[in-house]
Amino acid sequence: MTAARVNNTEFAAPDIVNTIHQRSLAVGIIFGVASLIAAILPGTREQFFHSYLIGFMLWLGITLGCLAILMIQHMTGGMWGMVIRRQLEAAVKTLPLMAALFIPVLVVGIPYLYSGSHEGGAGWSGWFNPDPADKHLVEMSHVYLQRGGTATFLFLNGYIGRAIVYFAIWIMIGWALLRKSAQQDDPPIENLSPRFRRIAAPGLILYAFTISFAVIDWVMSLDPHWISTIYGFIFIAGELLSAISLMVVVEAIMSNYEPMVSLLKAKEVQDHGKLMLTFVMLWAYFSFSQLLIIWAGNLPMEIRFFTRRLNSGWQEIGLVLVIFHFFVPFFMLLSRSFKRNPHQLAWLAGFMIFMRFVDLFFYIEPNFHKSVLGGVAGYWLDLVVPIAIGGFWMALFFRNLRLRPLLPVYDMHAQQFLEYAGASHE
Repeated sequence: MTAARVNNTEFAAPDIVNTIHQRSLAVGIIFGVASLIAAILPGTREQFFHSYLIGFMLWLGITLGCLAILMIQHMTGGMWGMVIRRQLEAAVKTLPLMAALFIPVLVVGIPYLYSGSHEGGAGWSGWFNPDPADKHLVEMSHVYLQRGGTATFLFLNGYIGRAIVYFAIWIMIGWALLRKSAQQDDPPIENLSPRFRRIAAPGLILYAFTISFAVIDWVMSLDPHWISTIYGFIFIAGELLSAISLMVVVEAIMSNYEPMVSLLKAKEVQDHGKLMLTFVMLWAYFSFSQLLIIWAGNLPMEIRFFTRRLNSGWQEIGLVLVIFHFFVPFFMLLSRSFKRNPHQLAWLAGFMIFMRFVDLFFYIEPNFHKSVLGGVAGYWLDLVVPIAIGGFWMALFFRNLRLRPLLPVYDMHAQQFLEYAGASHE
């Protein structure tokens, strides 16, 4: 392929994208109805919001991970990012959906999530309805989490106000990047890399800060007495891993069809496998660092996170994470031949997305159940609700993907990529 032959229709998404869009929407509707029934019934309503938070954090993590990888690609360049750039942008365009999906938590779900755990008499008071005897929690609830500070900033200083700020920043960054990218669907051919970098450089910093505060608000505050300074970085590593894993799955699906047959080469697949390996190691490093530092400190208030998750059956899930979220993918991704096969890599990538779900389950559910068997009757919702959210997310993602060419054809670097992709290389 050469620059003279470049046109938008030549790089349109294959028909399989429309098929997956329709099937994903059907899955979202079916599982969404089941989730809605669970949300309405009083007996399953509380468990529904536990499951909803797991599903929301899983798909928000994929969305923000794609935003972060897109900004990394603009900062670093490289052929590895050009072939998945439009897939990343299609994921970023789902941010308004994720903002809308957080409304049920803000409007209805807060009392069900943040009122604390009292199972078996070994729970704790939550920040939404703190024990008056717990002066520190009462103060934290009023000043930071629930009611805000002064009357002037009453709304923006609280949980709800910060959530609005987080989504506003993420959507603003995504909109700026997508607006520039849309210019590259029409002539002339030009180099917009400096403009992208001016957005991506501060965007990466804002992303790191906002998601760190967001997971503190939304997940760590489920147990408001426990803190971890590396908590946000664990979630960042997980988001990056789940995002690149989804990109590997999508590129493998489209690798049987044009134009991806011509664009996707073994070297780019290998590069994506290397990124998976990097993020697997990063997640393991951050997670082990949190365990090592807190365990060495041996302070009762800090160590409660691990003492709860290393007993009563939760330790088996922790062991599953050690083996299948780190050791198995780590050794598989060391193989060069494995990383160069898109379909083999896609199976592992799909499994890693499932393991991200298991990791979120391990972080969230023990806050509500002392024993892993304590909530077993409602754990089916931990699958149903994330699948419902994922069905709608995937439907919108593939709809976005089919609306634009799979390559920003009037990007100067895309022209270089086309010459590179047309060359014979393995």
